[in-house]
Amino acid sequence: MSRKPSVFITGASGEIGHALIARLAADDPERPIVTLDLNPLPPESAAKVRQAITGSILDTALLDGILAQYEVDRVYHLAALLSTRSEFTPALAHKVNVEGALNVLEFAQKQGESHGRPVLFFYPSSIAAFGLPNREVKARAGKVKEDDFNVPTTIYGANKLYCEHLGRYYARHYKQLAAETMSGKVDFRCIRFPGLISAETVPSGGTSDYAPEMIHAAASGQRYECFVRPDTQIPFMAMPDAVDAIVRLMTAPRERLTRTVYNIGAFAPSAAEIEAVVRSAFPHADIRTKVDEKRQGIVDSWPADVDDSAARADWGHAPSYDFATAFGEYLIPSIRKRYANR
Repeated sequence: MSRKPSVFITGASGEIGHALIARLAADDPERPIVTLDLNPLPPESAAKVRQAITGSILDTALLDGILAQYEVDRVYHLAALLSTRSEFTPALAHKVNVEGALNVLEFAQKQGESHGRPVLFFYPSSIAAFGLPNREVKARAGKVKEDDFNVPTTIYGANKLYCEHLGRYYARHYKQLAAETMSGKVDFRCIRFPGLISAETVPSGGTSDYAPEMIHAAASGQRYECFVRPDTQIPFMAMPDAVDAIVRLMTAPRERLTRTVYNIGAFAPSAAEIEAVVRSAFPHADIRTKVDEKRQGIVDSWPADVDDSAARADWGHAPSYDFATAFGEYLIPSIRKRYANR
């Protein structure tokens, strides 16, 4: 049992979790980290946490046990069924992505009520929460603001958008008809991420994974068939900048924040521009285009870029990597090294 203020991370064995654990452990080694995931943590991550629990966010008894054992004052709710798999199993996606988020918000609410101060709650949303109706509108829209085109076409995007509203409800309006004020126990903070690219993990088949898949295939000498058109454009970000954004938002004073949900961006290349950079680094790369019309339709419904001026003004979002440095200094050298001795 630990009554020290502790961090609770769900979905900790995923792409963001791996990097976030390392950052939080380095920034504040005295603050205990507790994780929950269906899969065991990799050894290098497990060594940095107080307790790594294998289990589900749908298990409310398990969450109640963590509630009793730890004084959690920061929650990073990363657990989710991702976009591609969600589209094949929408009912399961709703259960995991919505009911699971509700369970973790209730956990945070109880913690806030128990120790008398708001629990900081981070929720990662996605550009999948947007839904532009066609390519012509997408081209005209340019950089899209948070409150525009909130009509997602995927179950994953619908789940994310609803959970953004759910978090705002817990933060500002929870049980608003109760005799005493019950809201304010959860300090909900959310980022709508662009496509995230990590040099540390292998892409898992996500709808925006054509960029990292292209590099991995080229570095390993495999043919790659890109499933989107060369002119396809969405925003991307290197994983270190995504983790930095989470930390910046979670350490920002509450009074500085004008929103609960923030866009962030870094660079927004076309698939053709990504291919050109990969071919430059790997001249023998075998990259072809084989458009998957269904996945293409989903990507076409996402913005070509996002307006992240609120994040820059409110809490200093400032990505370190642009398109050239993300690929030339971070992604390509690391992924090349991964396959060098194979």
